[in-house]
Amino acid sequence: MAKDPVRVLVTGAAGQIGYALVPMIARGVMLGPDQPVILHMLDIPPAAESLNGVKMELVDAAFPLLKGVVATTDVVEGCTGVNIAVMVGGFPRKEGMERKDVMTKNVSIYKSQASALEKHAAANCKVLVVANPANTNALILKEFAPSIPEKNISCLTRLDHNRALGQISERLNVEVSNVKNVIIWGNHSSSQYPDVNHATVKISSAEKPVRELVADDAWLNGEFIATVQQRGAAIIKARKLSSALSAASAACDHIRDWVLGTPEGTWVSMGVYSDGSYNVPAGLIYSFPVTTRNGEWQIVQGLSIDEFSRKKLDLTAEELSEEKALAYSCLS
Repeated sequence: MAKDPVRVLVTGAAGQIGYALVPMIARGVMLGPDQPVILHMLDIPPAAESLNGVKMELVDAAFPLLKGVVATTDVVEGCTGVNIAVMVGGFPRKEGMERKDVMTKNVSIYKSQASALEKHAAANCKVLVVANPANTNALILKEFAPSIPEKNISCLTRLDHNRALGQISERLNVEVSNVKNVIIWGNHSSSQYPDVNHATVKISSAEKPVRELVADDAWLNGEFIATVQQRGAAIIKARKLSSALSAASAACDHIRDWVLGTPEGTWVSMGVYSDGSYNVPAGLIYSFPVTTRNGEWQIVQGLSIDEFSRKKLDLTAEELSEEKALAYSCLS
C-alpha cells in the first residue's frame, strides 16, 4: 500500500544549501526510496523569483516521489501542515557585525517562524535548525514554540560528525562506511569537540579503536580537532562560498536517522536539549552522541570522559551558555 506523503518544509530554500537540499529530499535521500513527499519551500520576498525558479526545476526533474511543491514567501503558508521542518534560512554574519547584531536579527527571524510552526505545523512536527548560530537558534525556536516538545527540536552537528568520519577515513585510507562512533560534543562552532575516544574502524571482520589504528595522539588531539573545527572556514576560503552540498547531505542524514533509526551499535551526533547528561548544563541545545529508534533520540550514556575531553566539553558548554545569555538579552 502506498504511503501518504510527508510534508517537508525547507526555509531559505532559494539559497545555496536549500538548492542542494530540495532535490535530495525529492529523490528520497532523506526519508527513503518509498516515501512520497510534498515540499514546502519558504524564503524572503526578495528571493521570490529565484524560489520560483527552483520550483520550476523541481517540476522539470520529474521526481517520482515528489507529490507537490509549495513555494512561498508567506510564513504561515510555508508552515501549514508540515511534518518535518528544516530551518536553513537565517541572517548570516557580515563583515563588521558584532555577534549581538547577528543574534538580534536571528532572534527576530526564529521568533516569527517558531510562532508559525507552533500554530500551523502538523502535530509531532520534527524541527532541524541548520542556520547559524544553530544551537542557539534552536533554543530561540523552542522558546517561541512551547507546544512543540523539546525532544522534537534539534540542530545540525551531523555535518561536523561527517567531517570527522571523513578525516579518519582519509588518514587510515579506509572506506568511510567502516568508521563509526565519532562524537561531536557541544556547539556547532569552532569550540566544538570532535572526539574519537570511542570510535572504531571495521578491519576485515573486527572492529578496532581509532586511537590504536592511528597511533598518533598528537595528531588526534591537535591537527585532527582543528581541521574538523575549522573545516567550514577552509571551504569558504577554497570555494569563496560556504558549505552547501555537504551541509545538505548532512541534513538528510540527520533526519533520516532520526525518523528511520540508527543501525544497531552505531551512534550519531545531534544537537539536542540537554538534560544534564555528562555534566552539561541542562537547558542548552548541545551536541551529544545519540541513538534513535521509532522517531525518538536517546543520549548514549555511560561513556568514559578523560581529563582532556572534560575540559573540551566544559569549554564549548561555556560558549553556549554565553550565546544563550546573549540571545535572551535580545528578546527584551
